[in-house]
Amino acid sequence: MSYFEGKVAAVTGAGSGIGRGLAIALNRAGCVLELSDINDAALAETIGLLERKELGVESRVVDVADRAAVFTWAEAVADRHDHLDILINNAGVALGGTAEENSIEDVEWLMGINFWGVVYGCKAFLPLLRKANRGHLVNISSVFGIIAVPTQTAYNAAKFAVRGYTEALRQEQDIAGSGLHVCCVHPGGVTTNIARAARTSRSEEEHAAFAQKFEEMTGTTPASAADQILRAMERRKSRLLIGRDAKLITLISRLFPTAYPRILAALGGKEVKELVSGGEVV
Repeated sequence: MSYFEGKVAAVTGAGSGIGRGLAIALNRAGCVLELSDINDAALAETIGLLERKELGVESRVVDVADRAAVFTWAEAVADRHDHLDILINNAGVALGGTAEENSIEDVEWLMGINFWGVVYGCKAFLPLLRKANRGHLVNISSVFGIIAVPTQTAYNAAKFAVRGYTEALRQEQDIAGSGLHVCCVHPGGVTTNIARAARTSRSEEEHAAFAQKFEEMTGTTPASAADQILRAMERRKSRLLIGRDAKLITLISRLFPTAYPRILAALGGKEVKELVSGGEVV
């Protein structure tokens, strides 16, 4: 029997990308699903792709930057289930442009989703997670939560914040001494629509060209990322790096904490330099 058979899992950002991959993988593994996304049509598409709909799936349109909406969703889940086995805070967006180019409003928009959405999810669902025999709290950061790159100041800030919040939460006495497993996930380049959906200061033509190049260079599919996250939960790993790029970048940043930008650019050549200096990685 699958480790996940009969478990109840909630996933944010389930309408596309890694979130959709997670919904499909968790359903296949035997989970009852509670899915959310800001896009109702995208959620419906995800549900249409599930192989075992008889297991049960509920969906809800939720803007994770809206604290009240997240807590209302958690209350609805609590009305249907007496516990939650898995919460994956996955929803995320991207913002391209320098610190000077990005408006305060755009930075607030990104932080609301990428950081506060994680905080709201944790706060809203922790009481339900604590009722599980072996609960799992998974927060999606990024390789950009490990290294900083130009034109990604807001994204870096949010993903570094997710990493710090998750790692500190894991060490707190009431969590560390419980059966709750806490994992921070750092994907490298994953083939999702985050680059195309990003807010950016580029022209439409430049943005479309960059998004196309980004998608061509990514080495991990959402399905592969989801499978790795499920294995990390089963093995109760505290940190997961997804993709060879994430592992290489993390190693270089650890060995050369101040020189890594120059080293990564030199190793990668022109195309990888563009990815590392201007790409949106979820």
